[in-house]
Amino acid sequence: MTRVMVVDDHPMWREGVARDLTEAGFEVVATLGEGRQAVRVAGAARPDVVVLDLQLPDTSGVEVISGLLAAVPGVRVLMLSASGEQQSVLDAVKAGATGYLVKSASSQEFLEAVRRTAAGDAVFTPGLAGLVLGEYRRLATTPDQADDDGAPKLTDRETEVLRLVAKGLSYRQIAERLGLSHRTVQNHVQNTLGKLQLHNRVELTRYAIERGLDDA
Repeated sequence: MTRVMVVDDHPMWREGVARDLTEAGFEVVATLGEGRQAVRVAGAARPDVVVLDLQLPDTSGVEVISGLLAAVPGVRVLMLSASGEQQSVLDAVKAGATGYLVKSASSQEFLEAVRRTAAGDAVFTPGLAGLVLGEYRRLATTPDQADDDGAPKLTDRETEVLRLVAKGLSYRQIAERLGLSHRTVQNHVQNTLGKLQLHNRVELTRYAIERGLDDA
């Protein structure tokens, strides 16, 4: 059962989200209204996914992300915010968020986003994924890119999966396209992350785009 922590300063919204998650079969390990409190509790609660609001009374949700990642290595953070502004999205992703969903999403869209986030997919409200990929392409044109000499060598299959990750496909879509199981795709991604010393799918996507794999 996927363990989820909900962090939002609006009690009615927070409890409504928690109720939807519980009814959908998730285990809600904590519901909190402040960011610093969430970081303190996360270490003991050990959530798989944190649903995190952008605007919190004590600090920004973006600032909370690094604390969560330090407290629970491997935790996945899904931002759930009323704001879909470009800078807010980019700041969250750069800080380590796995995905970003605006609060206008339906309950069904939200629950599916949590499922995909738990599976390791980068999930964004339609239109925001293109924004993130566009920013990574812009960053990839800067002159201070790392030298590829000595970069770990990936297998042909790992490279193939990485290329499809960079194109924004979900693990399920990659599995269907390549005739693999969902678990096999996850294993290839985890192996690639380990070889490249990266931490999440967002960093992996940037790595692939910097090398032009999304255009291959």
